[in-house]
Formats: sequence, structure tokens, C-alpha cells
Amino acid sequence: MTTANRDDIGQDSPVVDAIREAITSGDFAPNQRLVEAELSEQFGVSRAAVRNALVQLTTEGLVERIQNRGARVRAVSLQEAIEITEVRMVVEGLCAARAADRVTEGERSEMREIGEQMQQAVASGDVLGYSEINKRLHALIMRISGQETACAVLGRLRGQNVRHQFRLAMHPGRPSVSLPQHLAIIEAICAGDSEAAEAAMRAHLGSVIDTLPEIGKSQSPRFTTP
Repeated sequence: MTTANRDDIGQDSPVVDAIREAITSGDFAPNQRLVEAELSEQFGVSRAAVRNALVQLTTEGLVERIQNRGARVRAVSLQEAIEITEVRMVVEGLCAARAADRVTEGERSEMREIGEQMQQAVASGDVLGYSEINKRLHALIMRISGQETACAVLGRLRGQNVRHQFRLAMHPGRPSVSLPQHLAIIEAICAGDSEAAEAAMRAHLGSVIDTLPEIGKSQSPRFTTP
């Protein structure tokens, strides 16, 4: 991506977006040093632009600055991952309820199609495919809900928790556990039942919280957290 002459760093700055994407996609690993000169060359911007971007990403909780050692990708501990998911449980529960109140017939069809795709992915053992469809479902629910502030909060929380989310998706048997939970969310929203939609979303994320300690026990060195 070429972003030369774009040094005005704001919320939608290309270099902020690029570094954020590299962190949340796993291209930059937890505790990896973020060297201004290297990032400047990689993304085609000035060091000042990179410095400002790192300041913004620090406020988002994706980067931490260590005195006399510069910046690095912030690693999220298991306990923090659980706390983040507890917050998600409340906020995404609200969004599921709002989505049930606002869903259109076209959006019902879209959600049910996603549900069918999730079932096909589980049946075929396509774990990565299931994970991607899962993301699409949650994004669709956020969009239908119309809760812009909640969506912004959830975007930051998901970014901080991306490593644990990836390892959760790869946990043996997890798709088979989460599939009926997602289908319950879909059916409640499609039925326009806001209470059931919120309860189903909370139950799903409660299951995530219960599973996180299991994946913490089996983490590989790459995912070691402080």
C-alpha cells in the first residue's frame, strides 16, 4: 500500500488502518517490536506519520510503549481476554436485541443463508471457513442493529482479543459447540424476538468465556501472554 504524502494521521488514516490490520490479522505477533524506521519503509510514509499512528493505536489498546525500548504489539493475557468477552457479552447482547427489532425480510434471508453456510462448513470440517462465516454473521448483526457506538467499541475489543479468538476458532470441536448457539441467535433475530436474541447471544459468549481457560492451558510459545 502506498501512502506517501498522507502524513495527516486521523481516525481513518491509511497507515493507522494498515498497522491495525497487520496486528489484528496476525502479521505482527504479540510483543513484536514496532520500529518506526522499518514501518516507515514498509508502508511508504514518514516516521512522523508512523509515530502518530502508534500513539493512536496505543489508545486503542493494540500497541504499548515501553520506556527506553520503543513500541511493541500489546499481548493480552487470558484474564484480560475473559474480561473483554464479558464486556462483549453485554454489548453484543444489546445489539442482538436491537437487530431483532430492526431486521428486514431481506436481512432475514441473508442471516438464514449464513446459517446454512455455517452448517455446511461444520459438516465438511472446514474450520477456517467456519471462522470466516462466523465473523460475517457477527458483523451482519452489528450492522442490522444500527448501534454505531457499540460497533466502534466492539471493533476495538475484537482487535485486542484477536489472538485468543483465532485460537478459540481452532480449538478441537469448538465449531460443533458454537454452531447451534449461532443458529439460535439467527432464529431469534429472524423471529423478531429481542429478549430471546439477547439471551442467545449472551449464552454464546458465556460459552466462549467457559472455553477460554481450556485454550490457555494448551497455548503454544507463539501465543504466550504475560
